[in-house]
Amino acid sequence: MKEVTLRPSSAPLRGQLHVPGDKSISHRAVILGALAKGTTNITNFLNGEDCLRTVEAFKQFGVSIEHERNSLKIDSHGPGYFTEPKEPLYFGNSGTTARLMLGVLAGLPLFTSVYGDNSLTKRPMDRVVAPLKQMGAQFDGRSKGSFLPMAIRGGDIKSIDYTLPVKSAQVKSAVLLAGLLSEGVTTVTEKTTSRNHSENMLQAFGADIVSENQQIRITNQQSLNGIDVYVPGDISSAAFFMTAAAIVPGSRLTLTNIGLNGSRTGIIEVLQEMGAAVEITNKQTTGGEAFGDVIISSQKLKGVIIEGDIIPRLIDEIPIIALAATQAEGETIIRDASELKFKETDRIRAVVDGLTRLGASVKSTEDGMVINGGSVLTGGRVAAYNDHRIAMMHAIASLITKQNVIIDDISSIAISYPDFFEHLNSITDKG
Repeated sequence: MKEVTLRPSSAPLRGQLHVPGDKSISHRAVILGALAKGTTNITNFLNGEDCLRTVEAFKQFGVSIEHERNSLKIDSHGPGYFTEPKEPLYFGNSGTTARLMLGVLAGLPLFTSVYGDNSLTKRPMDRVVAPLKQMGAQFDGRSKGSFLPMAIRGGDIKSIDYTLPVKSAQVKSAVLLAGLLSEGVTTVTEKTTSRNHSENMLQAFGADIVSENQQIRITNQQSLNGIDVYVPGDISSAAFFMTAAAIVPGSRLTLTNIGLNGSRTGIIEVLQEMGAAVEITNKQTTGGEAFGDVIISSQKLKGVIIEGDIIPRLIDEIPIIALAATQAEGETIIRDASELKFKETDRIRAVVDGLTRLGASVKSTEDGMVINGGSVLTGGRVAAYNDHRIAMMHAIASLITKQNVIIDDISSIAISYPDFFEHLNSITDKG
């Protein structure tokens, strides 16, 4: 437990930040670099606990990975040279590691066992395990393979034609990774487009993959080859400072080299719809991933309705969007976001509990929440629920509260943003 007391800020936010590398892309770069033949160099890698779990997992398969600060060098001969791990793989708190690795493990002709921390052990894996079992992989775990710890005997799996029953890039990615290691053509169909980092990166590494009309097809006909990967800044991490600049009067922040993948930019679109001043400059593209500088200035915000197809494009940003909504004029309604219940914690419950304790008027619904704007946040003691995004939301809230905010445990922030408080202090009067 690492409790912290944060006092309100008394000045506009000013300056420039370079947020850490994208967590989703960092995970995928390690996975595909390990599966590829040759050398993969990754720069601006997210040096957070979650991504390091993925690194350590492949080291246990015998893959050579050199790690220095925010750079990785991966030398691999491909999955045919992996050795069976002598110890169980530990995924910590990383749901992305767990779900994507299950897809890889399904295709490896090896026995592996995996486990996580107390939080990850409670998170459902059946949505991933179900299609992988259809492909022929063998899983054994609690509730018939629904929860970790779990044992997997993979290899000799067959292709599948699978329509995603949930809006989840993790499930899609797990099936595609298994398809990369299986015979035949694996097809994944989405009802609503989710983030497409896996498709972009698979293509960059040379996979036989085609995406069209919300349908992705992949085979094992082409070997992956090592490449150089630049990881753009994580828009989900940047979202906290975007929102801070939008709600603290007189603020203007520049966030450099932020990932602008269209499947992730829902946060920018919502902030613009709410009335925030957002400018994008220096836009570039590498490896199929767009990135650029995002400049945010404070403006008077208004309530909006957030629902439908945009939800998968901002699902991780909903906690900080809810904070912005407490400062908007009018009511904000968030619907179709029941996926929030299956994150590090039930984020619907956690957001409503935290913001209510700080003085906001927020009500939970079955698939989202209703937020009454114009709240004066008083401050108080809040729980992070061992969830990095909830902890960071509370920290940003402390910028506009009347009294101190006491967060019971901020240790989870190291999962995705180890330098969060250093960056926060650099743009406020808290330093």
